[in-house]
Amino acid sequence: MRLPPSERSQMPVRLRKLIGTILIIILVITYALAAVTFASLLLGASPWWVHLLYFFFTGLLWILPAMLIIKWMEKPAKR
Repeated sequence: MRLPPSERSQMPVRLRKLIGTILIIILVITYALAAVTFASLLLGASPWWVHLLYFFFTGLLWILPAMLIIKWMEKPAKR
């Protein structure tokens, strides 16, 4: 027997924030390693300005998935 959505137990806010924090740490580490690996493999002989543009855009790109995680973390608890 399934409970209606209003009677299901919700994830506690503290647990959601802990999970979100761990996910953001994993995201940043994984993304940084992938960005640097990609740059060292494919951009080694490129001019300095290509490196500058690459790291500028990849430095900003990780913010999009992090924003989704933060939005999920800050969702208010249902009463």
